[in-house]
Order: sequence, then C-alpha cells, then structure tokens
Amino acid sequence: MVAHYFVAIPLTKALKNHFSVWQEELKEKLPYKQWTNKLDLHITLKFLGAVEREQLNRLHQELQQVENANAFSTKTGGVGVFGNPVKPRVLWADVDKTDALAFLYEQVEGAAARAGFAKETRPFRPHITLAKKWDSSPNSEPVETMQALFKEKRLLQVEEIVIYQIYPKQTPKYKVVSRFNLSGGE
Repeated sequence: MVAHYFVAIPLTKALKNHFSVWQEELKEKLPYKQWTNKLDLHITLKFLGAVEREQLNRLHQELQQVENANAFSTKTGGVGVFGNPVKPRVLWADVDKTDALAFLYEQVEGAAARAGFAKETRPFRPHITLAKKWDSSPNSEPVETMQALFKEKRLLQVEEIVIYQIYPKQTPKYKVVSRFNLSGGE
C-alpha cells in the first residue's frame, strides 16, 4: 500500500491549544461528525495523495530549495466554512494570505511540479481545518453566529514547512517525515 502525504505549515503548540479551545466551544453549537485532533492542526500548502518513495525523495530534494524563502509571520483566527452555508462541509479558522505566504505557496507548488506532481487548479485559500462532515441537527446554531463570536486573531511565526504522512486509522493522523527550515527560521 502506498502512503499518502501533504506539505504544510505546522502550528505552534500555543496556537494548537488556542484553536482546540475554540473547537470545544464550537462542538456545543455545531453538529460536525469529525473534529480535527489538536495535534493535527496545520495549514496545508500542497496535498500530494498517494506517493511512491522515489517521487517523495525527488520532492524532498526540490523542497530543500524552498528553505531559501524567508521566515515570516501571518495572522490566524476567525471562522469560515466551505460548502453550503446552511450545512457547511468544512469549518475552518482563517489564515491571512500575506504576500510572503502566497510566495511560499508558489515555491512549494513549483517544487512539487518539478518532482512530478500535478499543479493545483483551485485558488490557494489558506486555512486551518477545525471540523468536517456536517451532521444535520435541528438544534445547531447558524454559522454566522459563530463567525461573530470567534474572530480573535493570533500571530503565527512561519519558520518551517513539513511533509506529513497520513495515518488515517491513528490519532493523531499526521506524522512529520521531513522538516524544512526557512531562512531566518530556527
């Protein structure tokens, strides 16, 4: 069986704890079937899917060039959804799409393309997935109410990107297989 991977920005322990508190409060108001484990919270830059070892090695080599990108900060916070606003399929925390973040995304896309991965066709929408799979419930509150309550922004210092391997039957589901420190990062 071929393992699945993705490239992402890891969150600090403090931010994981912050969004975990939000999740606990939101669980009482919104009926999602799957809530992201706090240890799995991240910002996806590139989903890779099933990857053979040789292609993963090529990607690893290409991503070493991304280490030349500068470390930067962005803000996270506020909630939004993907899908039908009445029964949204994904609940997420927002990430400000700064020029530095957009540049890093393009660098990762380029590295992935050189390693043989298809280019993403959808626009980059940085976010932190908090929950998935809406479970219809007559007692849920409107998402607009949540957006008004959960809008505090927190700073995220982006100093590295990682390749995660996905373990669907484990908790947490994601394990770091490679780290790439950005210039100025620790």
